[in-house]
Amino acid sequence: MALEVGSEAPDFTLVDSNGDEVTLSQFRGTPVYLNFFPAAFSGVCTPWFTSIVNNADSVEGAVVIGVSVDNKASLKAFRESLGAEGVHFLADFHPKGAVAQAYDCYLDQAGVAGRCTYVIDGAGMIIDVDQVVPLETPDADRLLASLATCKV
Repeated sequence: MALEVGSEAPDFTLVDSNGDEVTLSQFRGTPVYLNFFPAAFSGVCTPWFTSIVNNADSVEGAVVIGVSVDNKASLKAFRESLGAEGVHFLADFHPKGAVAQAYDCYLDQAGVAGRCTYVIDGAGMIIDVDQVVPLETPDADRLLASLATCKV
């Protein structure tokens, strides 16, 4: 079960695809489109992030973050293959899946993050969440409409 709408988004610090530390709370004051996903280059993750990149105007003004248990090198190759320079891909690599677990989005038996998207407002509050099985994609239209309501 995903975290509930109206709760504060748990803060975290992870390494991005360039090896730099990124902390969720550093983006306070800006909406965040937080996407947990099972694996870079998978048949569902690639089109999901391609659609985000291709519809950049829908997320304009928001920080887009993708989190998986992949290592930073895999995430860097994934980001580059998508031309997704504006997306922060973060490695929930060690301890494996700790942030996904904090967001109730870790699949223990598979050892990967599930597919969950959180819309977080500038105050750090969760305003929408969609958690689906790994072979499905979240409801982008609904999530983007929620994101549009919290833009500064």
